[in-house]
Amino acid sequence: MSQKYDVVVIGAGPGGYVAAIRAAQLGLKTACIEKYVGKDGKSALGGTCLNVGCIPSKALLDSSWKYHEAKDGFKIHGIDVKGISMDVPAMIDRKDKIVKQFTGGVSTLFKANGVTSIEGHGKLLAGKKVEVTAPDGTTSIIDAENVILASGSVPIEIPPAPLTDDTIVDSTGALEFTSVPKKLGVIGAGVIGLELGSVWRRLGSEVVVFEALDTFLGLADEQIAKEAMKTFTKQGLQVRLGARVTGTEIKRKQVVVSFSDSEGEQQLTFDKLIVAVGRRPYTENLLASDCGIDLDERGMVFVDDYCATSVPGVYAVGDMVRGPMLAHKSSEEGVMVAERIAGHKAAMNYDLVPSVIYTHPEIAWVGKNEKQLKAEGVEFNVGVFPFAANGRAVAGNDAGGMVKMIADAKTDRVLGVHVIGPSAAELVQQGAIAMEFGTSAEDLGMMVFSHPTLSEALHEAALAVNGHAIHVANRKKR
Repeated sequence: MSQKYDVVVIGAGPGGYVAAIRAAQLGLKTACIEKYVGKDGKSALGGTCLNVGCIPSKALLDSSWKYHEAKDGFKIHGIDVKGISMDVPAMIDRKDKIVKQFTGGVSTLFKANGVTSIEGHGKLLAGKKVEVTAPDGTTSIIDAENVILASGSVPIEIPPAPLTDDTIVDSTGALEFTSVPKKLGVIGAGVIGLELGSVWRRLGSEVVVFEALDTFLGLADEQIAKEAMKTFTKQGLQVRLGARVTGTEIKRKQVVVSFSDSEGEQQLTFDKLIVAVGRRPYTENLLASDCGIDLDERGMVFVDDYCATSVPGVYAVGDMVRGPMLAHKSSEEGVMVAERIAGHKAAMNYDLVPSVIYTHPEIAWVGKNEKQLKAEGVEFNVGVFPFAANGRAVAGNDAGGMVKMIADAKTDRVLGVHVIGPSAAELVQQGAIAMEFGTSAEDLGMMVFSHPTLSEALHEAALAVNGHAIHVANRKKR
């Protein structure tokens, strides 16, 4: 006799495990199926984010930044440190321990909330039945009143650069280098490429980033992107725009990369090559042919504004549906779906999903940028405040970048907040909160901000929108 659940979730990444926990909290009998196996050969919850994405990459970013600071940044503070070296295996071991801590944490949360965790591969059959293939190959059937598909995504592979064991790698392989490559190539100047390129550049690699597009960070505000390019170039990241990789060849444990740009056909040789050209939905063997779920040409599941598919009682969240492939977007979709299954009228504001690039400086934004608003015919005012005029940033010797706020010219309502600089990922959340509640730039300008703090840059940017900034010369209003 098959098992019966109110909710069955396929996938235990940020969308799936959060959906499962919230569903269980709402009194629904819930099971979550996950097939991922960690480095230690054991089943691991948390999906890409916790195992080979958000969390481990931040561990390496922080470790590499501390090394960079000790090597190049301490002297200005009067700290003279000699004989600095980097133990890469120790750095990787620290990363692995953090991953294990958080994946184990999800398991603990499942137990605490009464979620049944099932090891194996889940496949949606007709009639909201789910086939589970266990690690030993045996199969079983689960009946569900509701199914949430949350299988996530995988790195895109490209024909000119087929992956190898350890020379041409994807984002997962780039987290496992045992030594610092002397020369490192990165295909793709997006979030993943810039973050991983930054890690190994700080540790001493010569890094070249190939970007096929002629624009840099096309989704970011143009002023922010321009500042980022200037900063990364100064840090030693060689970003080649309009450079399309046409082929690769392994020679003597190195990789020769052929590419074309405005100067014609060229070649460069690297010790390692990271392919970071984006991700695609992971739907292999997920859907039976008669289950009724449709995919688009990119392999994404069609859903409505509430993540419901064309099959009643079947939902899909996260990287396998429209929108940015972001862990926090996935999690909030998971919460929304769980609450709607439980009868609540939950909804999600897709206009206010923050984006963050965890380089140094960090880059973050939420809402609309100038280019988007111009295309929509919206009149707006802009306020910009540089961290170079912020006391806390200067005191911390981390004063590059700026906070930029965009507000409606007629209503003064904040339409977008864009940050490049220290703690951008944290500061942009203040902008998201303000926008969620329809705050005006004047409202933020009238608030009292602690001094000295980095958040004062947001305050001054709000004041600058209407020409009232105190600690920087005001630009003439549009």
